[in-house]
Amino acid sequence: MPEPEFPADCLPAAVGVGYKPQHFSSLCDDPGAVTWLEIHAENYMGEGGRPLAQLRHLAEHFAISVHGVGLSIGGSGPLDPDHLARLKHLLGWLNPASFSEHLAWSTHDGHFLNDLLPLPYTDATLAGVCAHIDQVQDFLGRKMLLENPSSYLAFEQSTWSEPEFLAEIARRTGCELLLDVNNVFVSASNLGFSPHGYVDAYPTGKVREIHLGGHDTDHDEFGASLLIDNHGRAVSDPVWSLLDYTLAATGPQPLLIEWDTDVPDWVVLEAEAARADAALTGVST
Repeated sequence: MPEPEFPADCLPAAVGVGYKPQHFSSLCDDPGAVTWLEIHAENYMGEGGRPLAQLRHLAEHFAISVHGVGLSIGGSGPLDPDHLARLKHLLGWLNPASFSEHLAWSTHDGHFLNDLLPLPYTDATLAGVCAHIDQVQDFLGRKMLLENPSSYLAFEQSTWSEPEFLAEIARRTGCELLLDVNNVFVSASNLGFSPHGYVDAYPTGKVREIHLGGHDTDHDEFGASLLIDNHGRAVSDPVWSLLDYTLAATGPQPLLIEWDTDVPDWVVLEAEAARADAALTGVST
């Protein structure tokens, strides 16, 4: 099947941060290493008000990436047509540099579950995910990026590895990929595989954006460590190291710092962005 001819993303191979309104003035006055911003689509689907006014202003000065968390790409039921229409309206007036979603599901029987839930990697799941991505790309008239999840369990019925599953989705639909390095590290720790081996198996030629974020350590009922992808602290040193390994495979990419809970003052977030910028420096093209 030929790839759809949609406009390519145009985020710079530079550092972005997840936008938080409390950082609006700092971004306008001195963004430091930050050259692009990510927003969550569902926060900007209303009409008017300060959030949209600020977003319109920022879009005049920064490239914008729109990241969706509510499409339920992996859900067993049909996509919500009203949600798709609101998303298309947002992307239409904002004209962002890229749009991405998660390889996950979050709806069941008409109810939104407010979480990004995992999928079994089977032929049936693959067909359903690809059908949904085809529908989204056709309806929006643009190519989307698909993000790898953070995992806390594995399904016995899975017949594909996650890198193979994502590669086949990209091949069938023409979508491209968002590689979250922290998600790789969290999943590898929780499920007992090599994060470097995951990157080696990943279709790095399809990567168009990389994410970094913080995680917490919890313990299960047996006392074993369980990493939680909570975007609530600085990026850990092992994840920075995995980023270096990943960039050696992908070359320079748009690189996002995610910090969504316990959001710090701008000076702390900008320091993380500066560290990410340093990681990009000297990466061979």
